[in-house]
Amino acid sequence: MTGSSDDHSGGSGLPPYRIGFLLIENFTLMALASAIEPLRMANQLAGNELYTWQLLSADGRMISASDGITLKPDSPMAESGPLDMVIVVAGIDVTQSFSNRETAWLRTFARKRVVLGAVCTGPYVLASAGLLDGYSCSAHWECLTALQEGFPRVQCNNRLYTLDRDRMTCTGGEVPLHMMLSMLTRRHGQELADAISDMFVCDRVREDSEQQPVPLRKQIAVAQPKLAEVAQLMEANIEEPIELRELAQLAGISRRQLERIFLKHLGCTPSRYYLKLRLDRARRLLKQTSCSIVEIASMCGFISATHFSRCYRKYMGTAPKVARSSGRGTMQAGRTEPFPLSPSSEALRRAQVEPTYGVFTYRPVPKGPNRDNGTA
Repeated sequence: MTGSSDDHSGGSGLPPYRIGFLLIENFTLMALASAIEPLRMANQLAGNELYTWQLLSADGRMISASDGITLKPDSPMAESGPLDMVIVVAGIDVTQSFSNRETAWLRTFARKRVVLGAVCTGPYVLASAGLLDGYSCSAHWECLTALQEGFPRVQCNNRLYTLDRDRMTCTGGEVPLHMMLSMLTRRHGQELADAISDMFVCDRVREDSEQQPVPLRKQIAVAQPKLAEVAQLMEANIEEPIELRELAQLAGISRRQLERIFLKHLGCTPSRYYLKLRLDRARRLLKQTSCSIVEIASMCGFISATHFSRCYRKYMGTAPKVARSSGRGTMQAGRTEPFPLSPSSEALRRAQVEPTYGVFTYRPVPKGPNRDNGTA
């Protein structure tokens, strides 16, 4: 990031800082709002137009968010005019949701030394354009696998967000709020950023050094640090799995203690949990990359493609080839809906391509006092 703390400050007479948000089909609405709202509040609190923003898309037509809500962009990206910063906003199925038009357009702004950013899975688009080579990069954990395998010159990390020279990247959810507050602090000082935080009832601005949480329940990680330590070792050693005996030694406990902790808190053995991690990674590679099944088997620590396929079929309920071929919008394939899909149904249809689709097994809450009327 460049610019001194008084750039475009209220009353300075400088023109507003112009930001374009490039929306990719199936973008995450929460990430977009989290990035724009700090800019709106900065203008409000300063009593001056410090920032302007516009929503852009490839062709300027209505574009859908991952929840099915559609927005009308302000203009096609080719008609955006001069910009000081461009932020790519993406969401589900990012690897299939953009084309060479977007990446070529982004490269033109990179040549003009415009600051480039991306939120949620948007860093994948920047990486595809070759605009993150040699840069540190944060992205939503579900997208990291595709980034790491597809773009080895990108320095992927697991931090919440990264501000590296003229690049800004971050994970999803409400984290763009914290990245933008950090950017505003650099540009205008701590006082304005604190005032914005107060307006949003945000008790603290999260640091860029903080790690995005792994999908292991936080309360278990806090209560059982040995369990969290072993789980992190497993996640860091997918391609070459570590023997359970060695994992126990590294954690400073016996193998029997290790198995007891996993059974008590996760309901499965360490071996089963480790296998699930490797298969989850394989699922993401199948959905998000063009790597062959042989390559994926090797990347996920299986001795052969046959062994991998057998394990995948047993625990995922389908063969890897079927999982890959059925990953693109199968919910409505082969039939015509008598009525338009509701936003919620459309959102569910779009989510089918995601590696995490259907991983939670729904169990109805038993009826009892105050259960049948929706009250607690």
